[in-house]
Amino acid sequence: MTTRKRLELTVYAPPLARRDGRPLAIVRGMELALPGLRLEWEVDKEGRPIPLPQREAWLAEAATRGKLPLLCNGDESYPVTISGMHRIASASAGRQPQLQINAKLPQDATVSAAAADMLEAVSEGARAFWGRAAPDDAALDIAYQIAPTREGPPAPPRGLPALKLFEHIRSPEIPYYLGWLNYWSPASAKAIGFPDPARDTELLSRSRRTATGGWIVQLTEAPLDLDDPAHLEALKRAYERFPEIGGRAAP
Repeated sequence: MTTRKRLELTVYAPPLARRDGRPLAIVRGMELALPGLRLEWEVDKEGRPIPLPQREAWLAEAATRGKLPLLCNGDESYPVTISGMHRIASASAGRQPQLQINAKLPQDATVSAAAADMLEAVSEGARAFWGRAAPDDAALDIAYQIAPTREGPPAPPRGLPALKLFEHIRSPEIPYYLGWLNYWSPASAKAIGFPDPARDTELLSRSRRTATGGWIVQLTEAPLDLDDPAHLEALKRAYERFPEIGGRAAP
């Protein structure tokens, strides 16, 4: 695998059930959003791609076990992966189990141009509460907003706000954090108070509705780069605008 810059998509959805068709919808949606992408390989324990000639049946069987196993595009020079993991109730918002979907792609011009469509396709295919896409370096800074340090509470870099641990957030509709691109389901948008036409003019100029009535909200024109003062300020403004995100609002 290469060490090039990566784009990370993370989506939170209700857990999988038996005979759940969402894994196939998620994978097909991502393929349709990124021209030429085919996620038709699994990854063995040594990290090598193995072709899946019966991918649909393989995904259906895995869904009966509540899983979306790791899939890839079979190209180690340009790796694209997607997988889903079950989050137990005690480690999730509202103390409700969730499906967490993670995708990683090279961050080039083609992927950046398709990122909003991919986030929408994966989120809506999963019937997600919310999701986000962010460059991996920005995602690391965002993770430090939550991770406790040896000294105790989180120690966010760059003046970003500290966010609560997932299990301390009152409902699964409330996003844990922000990204460059954000998917908010209708329930999630309602929970955080978006949109407010009087307060969200700038965000609405980079937002669009989805087929199910959710929102794709883009914080900055270019992929989020927290070394850029304008991007950092845009992220801080968004946190100030939505105090519910990360469980920061007073109950």
